[in-house]
Amino acid sequence: MNFRQPQPGDEPEINLIPLIDVLLVILIFLAATTSFTRLSQLKVDLPQAQANAVDTGAIHIAVSQEGLYALDGQLLSSHDTDAIAQALLAAAQGKKDPVLVINADAQSTHESVVRVMEAARLAHIRRVNFATRSIP
Repeated sequence: MNFRQPQPGDEPEINLIPLIDVLLVILIFLAATTSFTRLSQLKVDLPQAQANAVDTGAIHIAVSQEGLYALDGQLLSSHDTDAIAQALLAAAQGKKDPVLVINADAQSTHESVVRVMEAARLAHIRRVNFATRSIP
C-alpha cells in the first residue's frame, strides 16, 4: 500500500462542470414537460369611470346589442366599414381634430366596436373615446 504524505499544494477541488450539466438537463426536462393551459373563457369585470365634463362638439356613434349603428342619433342603413367611414367623414366635415365617442351596449359584440374603430381610422379620426355609465 502506498501511504504517501499530502503535499502542501495538493488540495481537493470541486469540479462544477458536471453539476452545471445536470442542472441544465433538469431545467430542459422541466421546460419540456410543463403543460401550458389556455383558458377558453375569461370572466372580465370591466371598470366603471366617472366623468364630469361632456364634450358637446364630439361625434357620437352608438352600437346596439344587435350590431346596429346610429351616428348622432341617426340610424345608419349599412353595417359596412366603408359606409360607416363615409358617414364619419361627412359628420367630421369642417371640424378641426374631431373627437369620436363610441357608445356601445354592454352586450354588443367586440366585432361591432372594432368595426367602428376601423371606420374611424379610415375617416382619419385620431381621437376615439368610449362612453361609460357613471356610478350613481
